[in-house]
Amino acid sequence: SGIGRNWPWASGGSSILAEFGTLHLEFVHLSHLSGNPVFAEKVMNIRKVLNRLDKPEGLYPNYLNPSSGQWGQHHVSIGGLGDSFYEYLLKAWLMSDKTDEEGKKMYYEAVQAIETHLIRKSSGGLMYIAEWKGGLLEHKMGHLTCFAGGMFGLGADGAPNDKTGHHIELGAEIARTCHESYDRTSMKLGPEAFRFDGGVEAIATRQNEKYYILRPEVIETYMYMWRLTHDPKYRQWGWEAVEHLSLNKIYTSWNHFSDIWGNFRNKGTSCLSSLHYGYLYLLFSEDDLLPFEHWVFNTEAHPLPVLHKDDENKEENQK
Repeated sequence: SGIGRNWPWASGGSSILAEFGTLHLEFVHLSHLSGNPVFAEKVMNIRKVLNRLDKPEGLYPNYLNPSSGQWGQHHVSIGGLGDSFYEYLLKAWLMSDKTDEEGKKMYYEAVQAIETHLIRKSSGGLMYIAEWKGGLLEHKMGHLTCFAGGMFGLGADGAPNDKTGHHIELGAEIARTCHESYDRTSMKLGPEAFRFDGGVEAIATRQNEKYYILRPEVIETYMYMWRLTHDPKYRQWGWEAVEHLSLNKIYTSWNHFSDIWGNFRNKGTSCLSSLHYGYLYLLFSEDDLLPFEHWVFNTEAHPLPVLHKDDENKEENQK
């Protein structure tokens, strides 16, 4: 019909931050391949709109109304609905050979707001990233949010005010918490979401969160933190996940579980082979396989080349 529409549950038909904010790498790469700047210009226009908007406490809500250009309900999540937007601010800067100053600035400002308003530490010493709903914190962290450990680590090298070590530590703390979410289940595989309230820490307490669908985000963070620190615990934790997947014969099905595991469901998930196994392969490979100085992984773990300025000059000279 040529008429766009959005999900009615998305705050009055708003667009979703993780969807319209997760186009930069692919569209910039498409402009590079085609020589046509229009693709990169389109996504940069989106980013400029977001940059101009007033943001509550410096945070980006998950919903933006495409008609009014204003935020929908003020729900902020670094997991589902928001996740890869933040990842792409950082990776757009990295893919540009660190010349995309707008992307860099927006990323580090977002991390500062996340650290101030969303990152908390439990009484047991576990750091987690809460969700923000209209000014109130929900002390829940989704499995999807666990990608942020790797993101913090990957962004450490460019962190302002000599905070490289601090960002690595943020990544390490989130990785530890996500490992605990696995270790505290009977099958040693992490739930869809886990909570830090009512005296529990890193444990799923609601029935609709007690399932595992082979999400790759925890393994993703292990891979990044291994490459950045070479701390052997990340390979150890990754291998634990492999062993428990194998032990429980979990390859193409997904389960509900509470204290013990329940029924298998006859559903596969494409992220098992495309991301889960991919990140595991990289975790146990040498660093010269798709090295970070030459490659950036998009949110689905597909490698895209860093657009080095020297390479661009060579191409121009060849023309």
